[in-house]
Amino acid sequence: MTAEATIARPDVDPELAAFLGAMPQLPPLSAETLPAFRPFASAPVEPLLAGRAVQRRETSVRTGDGHELPITVISPERGTDAAPAGAVLWLHGGGMVMGDRFSQLDIPLEWLDALGLVVVTVDYRLAPEATGALLVEDAFAGLGWLVEHAVELGVDPDRIIVAGTSAGGGIAAGTVLLARDRGVRVAAQVLICPMLDHRDATVSTRQFAAPAVWSREANAFAWSAVLGADRSAVSPYVSPAIAAELAGLPPAFLDAGTAEVFRDEVVDYASRIWAAGGQAELHVWAGGFHGFDALVPGAALSVSARRARIDWLRRTLG
Repeated sequence: MTAEATIARPDVDPELAAFLGAMPQLPPLSAETLPAFRPFASAPVEPLLAGRAVQRRETSVRTGDGHELPITVISPERGTDAAPAGAVLWLHGGGMVMGDRFSQLDIPLEWLDALGLVVVTVDYRLAPEATGALLVEDAFAGLGWLVEHAVELGVDPDRIIVAGTSAGGGIAAGTVLLARDRGVRVAAQVLICPMLDHRDATVSTRQFAAPAVWSREANAFAWSAVLGADRSAVSPYVSPAIAAELAGLPPAFLDAGTAEVFRDEVVDYASRIWAAGGQAELHVWAGGFHGFDALVPGAALSVSARRARIDWLRRTLG
């Protein structure tokens, strides 16, 4: 047993621990195993939409380098005289190496149910096939499409938020930084257990070496897939934790569990937003492992986490 394996870890919430105990042991994430992991990181959207009074639209936008970026728009049914709605650009999780635009979509669909938000979700390209800032540029292209088509979609352009979970949370943070620097208005950002820091050097990364739902080793593999071997010029849009300036950002909601790799980088990012004079609401859920509310949505801790986001969005968007 290595010295790192003996580092104490915060306990997992008992209800969540029962779920972990029933999970099968999976092989480590690597270049060899990634193709086997990818199908399980995607999910059909139809079961999520069944029973919901929504309209679905499939479209695409061409990125600056000529890539066709698939986009799905899910809008609540409403009358023709309804006031413009808020909207969320949703960015899925999956370590930037797997998942698709329907992954974890139940989270923003709850916001559609509770707040009437239009949900726009994009298939940003994945590493290692795409690398560096391409992933964030894809997300920014999705944001640009949403802004451009806001009136057509019945969306208030002053109530557009960018949100994502895990890798998507990190890409959301990078997209918001890019929007600030390019003069595109974003009303708010929701960063759910976001993947923010390629340096992999916090206490929580050392605590959550394998085995874990998302381990330090899996994180290192994913960042290597995105960045390659040369780390001499990492973009702050890709690794937002290294951004020199966090002033001028829209209000942020950030959360993480105490029992996950990303805990400390999330806390640090919120602290730096406050230090820059910005507004951030931070929740660190005692006993939560990475992605707990997506994997076990019915657990009491998950219900609390999801409710807290909706309450914050209601206060922030009005």
